[in-house]
Amino acid sequence: MPLRDHFRPPLDNQASWEELHGQWPAMIVLDLGKILPRRYVAAPRVHLGAFAEIDVSTYEYEQGAAATGPPAGAGSDRGGTATAVWSPPKATLAVAADLPAQDEYEVRVYDTHRGRRLVAAIEIVSPGNKDRPENGRAFVAKCAALLQEQVSVVVVDLVTVRHFNFYADLLELIGHSDPALGAEPPGIYAAACHSTRQDRQWLVETWFHCLTIGQPLPTLPLWLADNLAVPLELEASYEDTCRALRLIGSP
Repeated sequence: MPLRDHFRPPLDNQASWEELHGQWPAMIVLDLGKILPRRYVAAPRVHLGAFAEIDVSTYEYEQGAAATGPPAGAGSDRGGTATAVWSPPKATLAVAADLPAQDEYEVRVYDTHRGRRLVAAIEIVSPGNKDRPENGRAFVAKCAALLQEQVSVVVVDLVTVRHFNFYADLLELIGHSDPALGAEPPGIYAAACHSTRQDRQWLVETWFHCLTIGQPLPTLPLWLADNLAVPLELEASYEDTCRALRLIGSP
């Protein structure tokens, strides 16, 4: 099935791009489940907007409307003597900030023999990732951080209405470029990136494909370890997604 433009008429009037992006990770997981070695497991992850993860939580005790001091036992030393509540100094800087809210449409692959260690991530770019420069920088920084942890990354960008190339930005961040991109990097593309250590230095290997409306999607290597990769057949999972959404036969 050839690649469709899901962001312009007539197809965007039949089904929204969110439906494709939301369903595609599940289809990729189903396909990977057939070929991944038993120690590896794939899982979809879809998240819209900003989120916070709390590692250490501090809770406020509610003592009632009349309570003015710390709860019983709080703010005391071991001998029971009351101590003053610490007040932090005034901040040296306070600025208004519009923190970027990141969309995430991805598939993560874990190694269950190493404590469910993340070994690969398939990132499907959304319009929200490309709507502002700060969102793009956050997306690229995320991919770079994954590669630094030796997590292989696949970036798939079908967004035809906003022209940015995160693969080119990622290479620029690590101080390199890809001659295959040319003077004007394509707006839709797929790229697999794999980092490894060779001769006491980092080596980043990439497999880049320019995408074209009306042409099939490529098969990319999905690296699970330095000596192990499986084929990520984007065309097959894309076709299954379009079939599930009843887009087969659409112009």
